[in-house]
Amino acid sequence: MMVGSALRQVTRACFYLLSKASHISRGHQHQAWGSRPAASELAAQAAPGHMVELLGKSYPQDDHTNLTQKVLSRVGRNLHNQQHHPLWLIKERVKEHFYKQYVGRFGTPLFSVYDDLSPVVTTWQNFDSLLIPAHHPSRKKGDNYYLNRTHMLRAHTSAHQWDLLHAGLDAFLVVGDVYRRDQIDSQHYPVFHQLEAVRLFSKHELFAGIKDGESLQLFEQSSRSAHKQETHTMEAMKLVEFDLKQTLTRLVRHLFGDAGAQDRIGWAFGLGLERLAMILYDIPDIRLFWSEDERFLKQFRVSDINQKVKFQPLSKYPAVINDISFWLPSENYAENDFYDLVRTIGGDLVEKVDLIDKFEHPKTHKTSHCYRITYRHMERTLSQREVGQVHQAVQEAVVQLLGVEGRF
Repeated sequence: MMVGSALRQVTRACFYLLSKASHISRGHQHQAWGSRPAASELAAQAAPGHMVELLGKSYPQDDHTNLTQKVLSRVGRNLHNQQHHPLWLIKERVKEHFYKQYVGRFGTPLFSVYDDLSPVVTTWQNFDSLLIPAHHPSRKKGDNYYLNRTHMLRAHTSAHQWDLLHAGLDAFLVVGDVYRRDQIDSQHYPVFHQLEAVRLFSKHELFAGIKDGESLQLFEQSSRSAHKQETHTMEAMKLVEFDLKQTLTRLVRHLFGDAGAQDRIGWAFGLGLERLAMILYDIPDIRLFWSEDERFLKQFRVSDINQKVKFQPLSKYPAVINDISFWLPSENYAENDFYDLVRTIGGDLVEKVDLIDKFEHPKTHKTSHCYRITYRHMERTLSQREVGQVHQAVQEAVVQLLGVEGRF
């Protein structure tokens, strides 16, 4: 794979200049698939007055709580820290690269690594510390997992930037599990893993070796506020942009082969570990990362983290497909609520969910959705009877919890 192509496909890196003074800091349970969870069990997840117990702490529930048992069962698994797991291999390869390529003045690694920070963060850490406005769409309940109005499961590792920068760190990697409500297919899962890198430069560091560098400035003469830093000079921006491109190019070559102080700015980028692993190891389905099947796990028990591994597919078991149609309620319907409900009941039996038809009644103007749910077990053949029980549970829950009118 060419380096330029890999860089575009893999990184999805967001490049942005950082300044400390800008305020930018910018479980493991299995459901018995033959049994159907009562809809009341799902609804209890958002019952005000109850508590969410998570990682040894209690959080009061309120009208923002939208966690499900499916997601809660994944918290604390920390796949990126499980030795010889494919996500651990990717993390260790990136760490090794940064440790070797970027060395400080005293021969120690320039970048420090944080891979065990709690996934529970405050909404201030996840949004406000990154200057995300109060009414920004990214804060929606439909896209995030909230414990309550003040605490949530982090949606990105950037939630830790402010704390680490204000602790005085200038170069660091953050690795961890992140949580987002999303569609259901082979590329998306409500829990995935990110690796984020941040580096800041002082004026001396950035312009060292540049002719007449002493006269160059990081910022133009413009105003600073609590919501916006000064404008970076063109010279500073070009040098930081070049350093980021060089850093990413070196990292991609390593993985794929040749294919707040007021006087600092810098760059940051984030990588999805699952996406990297799926490309590097030819893993076709994101659900496999949660598998405990020895046929999957033993393929990654290698003596050298840089050893090439090509995933050998397990037997492809047949899919069982069922459709579900319903009239939407007049308001407050969100597709991610439906996807979350299907995941909660069907678990990893659900391979994908597709919206295959949308219809508006000409007289009542009511809207109908028809979804096709593909069920496929990763390790055995499913029976139609087993899937029928799960699908019936989805039908019952979607009526009771989402207020739709069934067409089944």
